[in-house]
Amino acid sequence: MAGGVKDRFKEPDGVLWLEDGSEFEGCLFGAAPFCDTPAKTRGFGEVIFNTAMSGYQEVLTDTSYWQQIVVMTYPHQGNYGVNETDDESHGGPKVSGFIVRENVPIPSNFSSKRALEDDLRKNGIPALTGVDTRALTLHIRDKGAMRGLILSKEDRKRLGKDAAAVFAKYPSFLGRDLIKEVTTKRPYWFSERGKKTVVAIDFGIKLGLLREIAARGASVVVLPATATAEEILAYKPDGVFLSNGPGDPATATYAIKTVRELLGKKPIFGVCMGHQILSLALGGKTYKMKFGHRGVNQPVLNVEKKSVEISSHNHGFAVDADSLPKNVRQTHVNLNDRTCEGIDCPELNAFSVQYHPESAPGPHDSDYLFDKFVKAMG
Repeated sequence: MAGGVKDRFKEPDGVLWLEDGSEFEGCLFGAAPFCDTPAKTRGFGEVIFNTAMSGYQEVLTDTSYWQQIVVMTYPHQGNYGVNETDDESHGGPKVSGFIVRENVPIPSNFSSKRALEDDLRKNGIPALTGVDTRALTLHIRDKGAMRGLILSKEDRKRLGKDAAAVFAKYPSFLGRDLIKEVTTKRPYWFSERGKKTVVAIDFGIKLGLLREIAARGASVVVLPATATAEEILAYKPDGVFLSNGPGDPATATYAIKTVRELLGKKPIFGVCMGHQILSLALGGKTYKMKFGHRGVNQPVLNVEKKSVEISSHNHGFAVDADSLPKNVRQTHVNLNDRTCEGIDCPELNAFSVQYHPESAPGPHDSDYLFDKFVKAMG
């Protein structure tokens, strides 16, 4: 299947090639892709889509998108450029590639420091514009998220027609531990002015989460994902926060073991990957979704309040609610597909949500969860 449309100003010179053999043409921008060997490739990743109308800078710098090629469904990207304050991680974009319907080369915003294209080029991120993102999104929804390569037309021709043979050389994303690739290598203090101390475990943590915790009067120290329970408790924390992050949660056996050892000793709050790790530590199971939730408009039912929250999401795995033990209750449910979006285990003072209450980007319906965490710390 061929998809894609011509750019307004030039013929397509690039292509997104999916592992099922599908191709979507576009015009290259950002950094130049290359594909010499699997070890020397720029532009390989799991192809997923995000439905947010704005917030591309936060998306690009969210470490949960590590090793992923992000397709934005909203047509115009780059309108307001890139600024110095909206990054959600240190060190620039974390995606493997970026695909848009139309890149806006001249941004218009008082806070803009550079154009989207310049930022992608500076950070070595290949991108495609002029792509029929509607057709591509529908394809992913139908077939599921899959691996892909952003290629120049020359490299695409050189690789031949056998997609199965080419992609067999590249790693799968099911059963792959990406947390160790992105977690901090050493502990650091994000904030040291609070009356309470929170240890945040970095599975690929967003800065917005740290800001929300610190804003509620907590000193926050960030530890590597491989930190042991003993190392965490050495900080004498009032609470432990489990962050978001990329990859298959079931592969992070070291983190699951640590959280299991912490249960009942300190209040625990988990978000996204942290929700999945906590659920596994409690005895539940996780599974890979067909194409995941990524956007800022997912309706979630708060089971206890009987109210609906519009929430920000970025996850490709989910918790199997039926696998949870009896002492764990499901607190939030996705109204689109009934996915488990939150759990609570009162007897162990541990709770978590699958979505992002820090809302960077997204609505602020769920920021009460940070207040709940502070209250849990006494």
